[in-house]
Amino acid sequence: MTMSVPSRHHNIADDLRRQIATGRIQPGERLRSEADLADRYKVSTVTLRRALSVLQGEGLVEKIHGKGNFVRLPLRKIMYVGGWGTLDPWTAAEAALRVTVRTTPVPAHGQLTTLLNVPAGSPLTEFSCLSFEGASPHGLARIYIPRDLAPAGTLGNESTYGEAATRFAVLGPAPAVVRETVCARPPTPDEVWALRIGSTVPILAITRTATDSAGRVVEAALLAFPGDRIDAAFTTHHMIDEGQTQG
Repeated sequence: MTMSVPSRHHNIADDLRRQIATGRIQPGERLRSEADLADRYKVSTVTLRRALSVLQGEGLVEKIHGKGNFVRLPLRKIMYVGGWGTLDPWTAAEAALRVTVRTTPVPAHGQLTTLLNVPAGSPLTEFSCLSFEGASPHGLARIYIPRDLAPAGTLGNESTYGEAATRFAVLGPAPAVVRETVCARPPTPDEVWALRIGSTVPILAITRTATDSAGRVVEAALLAFPGDRIDAAFTTHHMIDEGQTQG
């Protein structure tokens, strides 16, 4: 019977993991440069990067472009409240979130034509929102509304939808129906990059559509959260037929 021998990069990952677990390397602390670590462990930078990739996939270390590798701070969970679709940044010990919002005119294509029930090429406004706690991303939202429903100034810096967008909420007036589909799946390459997560970290994906009383879809939202950073709550309201209460 033969026994497998741990590879060099796994040994390095084990050593760094122990240092993090014992507090020798503190949360938020920047690791030594990759060149310095490779020299310390007497390995190539390729092998060293494989070791760091293991820790990044485990969520222990995150690489910030242009700054280096950091021990990830313990992330508090936030709450996504279904129905209105509100991301509540004051949940979980009042975690303070910062949300960046970018608005862009885009044509309807692919999945968006189905979700919004519009012809391909129809003009839309995209709100791309990314939430952070400190320097660590928490969630990603891409919210789309038909261009004719966007008030003047939406694409400017003084967007009237800014406050709602920062909470990942339904942007327009109260809709008649909100439909949400939730699934767990692997992240896309764009989500790996934006959320700075490993490719094996599961994503909680929520697809949300809001419909007005005339049956028009007024918004479609594609939301993505790392599974370890979010809780979701959905409340169901049962409608009672008044005719059943009489007689």
